[in-house]
Amino acid sequence: MQYRHFGKLNIKPSLLGFGAMRLPVINGNDKEINTEEAVKIIRYAIDNGVNYVDTAWPYHGGQSEIVVGKALKNGYRQKVMLATKNPTWLINKAEDWDEYLDKQLQKLETDSIDFYLQHCLDKDGWEKFKRLNLWDKAMAAKKSGKIKYFGFSFHDDYEVFEDILDSYDWDFCQIQYNYLDTDYQAGLKGLERAASRNIGVIIMEPLRGGKLVHGLPKDIIDKMEAYPVKRKPVEWALRWIANHPGVSTILSGMSTLEQVEENIRLCSLPDMVHNNMTNDELAFIEELANEWKAKKLIGCTGCNYCMPCPNNVNIPGSFSIYNYRHSAMADAESASKKDYKKFIDDSCDASQCIECGACESACPQHLPIIETLKVLHAELTK
Repeated sequence: MQYRHFGKLNIKPSLLGFGAMRLPVINGNDKEINTEEAVKIIRYAIDNGVNYVDTAWPYHGGQSEIVVGKALKNGYRQKVMLATKNPTWLINKAEDWDEYLDKQLQKLETDSIDFYLQHCLDKDGWEKFKRLNLWDKAMAAKKSGKIKYFGFSFHDDYEVFEDILDSYDWDFCQIQYNYLDTDYQAGLKGLERAASRNIGVIIMEPLRGGKLVHGLPKDIIDKMEAYPVKRKPVEWALRWIANHPGVSTILSGMSTLEQVEENIRLCSLPDMVHNNMTNDELAFIEELANEWKAKKLIGCTGCNYCMPCPNNVNIPGSFSIYNYRHSAMADAESASKKDYKKFIDDSCDASQCIECGACESACPQHLPIIETLKVLHAELTK
């Protein structure tokens, strides 16, 4: 396993971090984790060099922290840096911050959380954070030993990120970054600004919820296969991020042992280091990214923050089908319409949307969900 620096902290995190947002589940139910399998793959990752494990209050309907706590028993807690996040949207008064932290310590069955983040900060959440003086809460928690380091995860425009980063002496931060999202949210500018201040940066959505592995348009896959340097899509994506010296850890939400094995293998390669790609390779990936972004698909990562929909619309599933419809795969049109027909039969298709806006309020990507549902429904029922 390759290990990185953590900004001003004297710590060496593994290049690959285990994200516990996409653990294996039973019968497709996101709230019903296959605990035995989840514990198995988390421990396998730790046994093979992963030393950073990340979870959060809402993951898997509140069950992720509990399962992670089980996985870290029998000596595994001492082998890792444990990260979880304070749910900003649920904090209505300052005392709520302490209450959720204490509940998380109980769920995780630990006395201290190594890396504690203010979750999903955007403009509104940031204003609340300042209004309730939550920084003081975090500093008190550090002093008491309940948390060791305090940072934030981010979902908004770069200007908001800059304001947050410059306002306090943060220990670290977490941003979405991949070769499609260089100018999205914090993006490359945010990564470089944090690095210039010697603040460690955790990368989330490196594979865009798996879309950079399993959701690539056929024409892009063809170009990858024809390129002189032979790499699978997952290696291109991880290598591209590892290339940047400001990256501390790459979080991957892994749900199968095979995914864990492959990611560990790649992040253990001797050349998976800073500046590992040639200028020609970087230009090649940039060309592919621009080509894909020109297709103007919906940038859903399948995080499920928008679920459950009050009117039973399967929002992430609909977006997945819509993106596949535009993938240029041979069966894309017929297969996507067939899959969407099942949603219609189950009354969970986009036509069920009543435009209440609950999904858009919850979406960390700030996607135009309501309008896109209208567009995809029209296309897939044409």
